[in-house]
Amino acid sequence: MSYSNYPELKQAFQALHGWQQRYRELMLLGKSLPVLANELKVDEAKVSGCESNVWLYIDFTPQEDKLVVVADSDTRIVKGLLALILMMYNGKTPQQAAALDAEQEFEELGLMRHLSPSRGNGIRAIVSAINQFAKSHC
Repeated sequence: MSYSNYPELKQAFQALHGWQQRYRELMLLGKSLPVLANELKVDEAKVSGCESNVWLYIDFTPQEDKLVVVADSDTRIVKGLLALILMMYNGKTPQQAAALDAEQEFEELGLMRHLSPSRGNGIRAIVSAINQFAKSHC
């Protein structure tokens, strides 16, 4: 399924019953994530603290006052989690992004309790990088 915004995705996720349905939906979300060009998969863009390879790019255009977040991973489930995170943050002002409690959102979606501790730490590292960038542009 395709979602036009995060609240729509959140509502659909909360309507799913059980981890298997949510896991399947994450996999589908991951397939929708554009693949990052190999030239951009460089060590400088890697998020440390992630079990899988995750490349993260964050940009901000003051004229539009919006964050643009692009990411990719070599793991299907992480691609799905990234797609979810990108829907949370893309198009937000730095102030909105800095105020977002992504971990609480993951709890409300029923995801955190099903992720391994190392996967949860990776998600926190990605969110932390985005929040630090956002705070530096507030």
